[in-house]
Formats: sequence, structure tokens, C-alpha cells
Amino acid sequence: MDIAERFINYTKFDTQSAEDSQTVPSTPKQLIFAQYLKKELEDEGLKDVEMDEMGYIYATLPGNTDKDVPTIGFIAHYDTALDASGANIKARVVSNYDGGDIELSPGIVSSPKKFPELLAHKGEDIIVTDGTTLLGADDKAGIAEIVQAMCYLRGHNEIKHGDIRVAFNPDEEIGMGAHHFDVEKFGCQWAYTMDGGDIGDLEYENFNAAAAKVTIKGISVHTGYAKDKMVNASRLACEFNAFIPDTDIPETTEGYQGFFHLIGINSHCEEAKLSYIIRDHDRKRFEQRKDFLESIAEQMNKKYGEGTVAIEMKDQYYNMKEKIDPNMYVIDIVLKAMQESGVTPKVEPIRGGTDGAQLSFRGLPCPNIFAGGVNFHGPYEFVSIQVMEKAVKVITKICEITGTYND
Repeated sequence: MDIAERFINYTKFDTQSAEDSQTVPSTPKQLIFAQYLKKELEDEGLKDVEMDEMGYIYATLPGNTDKDVPTIGFIAHYDTALDASGANIKARVVSNYDGGDIELSPGIVSSPKKFPELLAHKGEDIIVTDGTTLLGADDKAGIAEIVQAMCYLRGHNEIKHGDIRVAFNPDEEIGMGAHHFDVEKFGCQWAYTMDGGDIGDLEYENFNAAAAKVTIKGISVHTGYAKDKMVNASRLACEFNAFIPDTDIPETTEGYQGFFHLIGINSHCEEAKLSYIIRDHDRKRFEQRKDFLESIAEQMNKKYGEGTVAIEMKDQYYNMKEKIDPNMYVIDIVLKAMQESGVTPKVEPIRGGTDGAQLSFRGLPCPNIFAGGVNFHGPYEFVSIQVMEKAVKVITKICEITGTYND
């Protein structure tokens, strides 16, 4: 099976996760794909293949060297984002892309005028959607690349390597992917998530992240008799959000700049609820952002009465750079693997997070490597077959280089 066939086959499974679910995985349909993937790993000859009751899959490609070399791992997630439907994905290949508009479906066009990233893949074979769903390259491309690389190494015994562990997990898109990951069972000295973007991406800095839930209590009174009595929680919700500077939102920030993002508002006169995510690469500024939201609540409580505004915050993950910096050899290996694979590295901070960030803080250094997808989480998502093939080559080179680690 070539990598395009493998990936397109994966996209046929709806694996969208759900943020408000209390189960693990958050949606039962993820387990359907997990069972399929477990069987595929067994059929491809990997060893120690197991899946726990939460859908976490672990497997081993045994080493073929007598040298004492580290056990390393590769990780990807199989859930897809909540931003667009992941059901009934109709993936197709645009062969030898000519650099022009692509009609995904009648009236739905992916154009380099709107998505200039397409032009970087002129002449390549790209996989697109029909414009009604996401594609799921985040992160089924990563899964396909890992499986393809293990199959390649299995068939090329001349490439000497130690034990290689692979793992696939649910619920990354809702920030829960690493929560139930068994680092001890995985048994690796370090690992890599194949969950990055376009070719060459190598990421070991990410946002510090928190979620904030703001609850505003109002008082409902007949509007005809509301003077000095009504407290309209919906209006107060607008007032709360107005404190957020326009310079500190996703629409106006880039690079290392942090932000507050209002995910949603659910309100009526008696009660309003606002959901935010808070992001910053710098840990000090991250803490200051959380303090800022607390200060808004304090100001509004002074104005409208104690208990009017309550805020609950929860840290989600931290910047993995703190844990990678003392272990830069894991980055040096990737840089060498990319160089030997004809890939120009693009080392940039992630304006987001990966399972690798949480795993790094649990003792498993775990930077992030490109998987090839572009325009994630929406109907204009695409991935280049040639880029996926390069990712496979980088994985095999990492394994080969690590096989000489103690030389």
C-alpha cells in the first residue's frame, strides 16, 4: 500500500472529538478507527501491538542491531478537529497541480489568491476535499507517515536501528490527548510527534495555554420596571469582553505574540457564560494574562456587587522549550535527518500546542515534526503526497541516525 492510498483510507473514518464529553475517548466513533488501526499494525508485522480501553494504541518495530542504542518513539493523534465536519470525507488527488484554482465541488473553489500556500506545491500531487468537510491530515497524515516508515524499515534490514515504538491516541484536538498516555509503558528515551504543518516544520516551542470560564450573574426584571433593579448579564458579558485589547486577539497577532481568544458566549438576562483560551510563549506574560482576566472580574464586582462575575481558570499545557533545551540532541538528530533527506528545516514556534508539549513535561522529550497538511481544520485543507513521502524519509533517517547514537 502506498502512502496516498493509506492516508485516503484513513480519512474514510469519522474520528471527530467532542469538547464537552465526559468519556475517554470523547466520542465512541474514534474507537472504530482505533480498532482498524490496531489490526493494520498487526497485519503489517509490528510487535507488542495493544490498545487500551481508552483507545490508546502502542506497538513496536523491533531493533535489528546488537548495539546498545536508545529506544525512541513516534506519536500521532487520530481524532479530527471540531471546526468542520469529519464525516463522509471525499478525498481526491489533484495530480501535477498546475498552480491555478481547484474546483472542489460546483461553486466551491480553492484558489491560490486566497490560499497562496498552494503555489509552493505546484507540480506536486495534492490531496484535497470536496469543500464540505475537513480533510483530516491533522493528524492522519502523521499516522500514515509513521506506519509507512515502519513498513519501509521492516523491509530494509540493511538499515540498522534500535527498537522503535509507535503510539496513536484520541482527543488531541480537545487538549486531552496526552492525559492518559502511558509514558512508562511506551518506554522511550525520547519521541517525536508527527503533527506539524508543511514541509520542513520543526517545532520545540509552543504556547503556554490556559482555559477560562467566566460566569456572570444577572437579575431579571420586567423591562417596564427595570430601573435600578435589572442587571442584564448579556450586557455585562459585552462589557467584560470590551476590556480585552484589540491588539491581543488571534486576528491581530503572529509569531511569539500571545492573545486572548473568545471561543463563545452563551447568555440571557439572568446569566451569561463566556469561554476564553489564553496563550503566550513567555511564561511570565502568560501568568500576567491570567491575572489580567482576574482583574477584570474584580473591577466589575466592585461596580455591580460581589459575586456578579466569577472566573475559573485551568492551565492546559506549557511551553515544551523548557524541557527540550536541556536535551537538544533530540533536535540535532532531526536537523541531520532532514538534511540527509533533502528537506530544509523551518524551526519556528508553534502558535498552538501538541501532545508533545504535555509529554515533555511528563519526562518524555517530544518535539514536533511536519506531517504535511496545510489549511488545517477546514474544507480547504490539503496535503501533498510528495511532502508525506519526505516525512517518511525523515522518520527512517531519524531511526537510522539513532542506531549509531552511541558510536
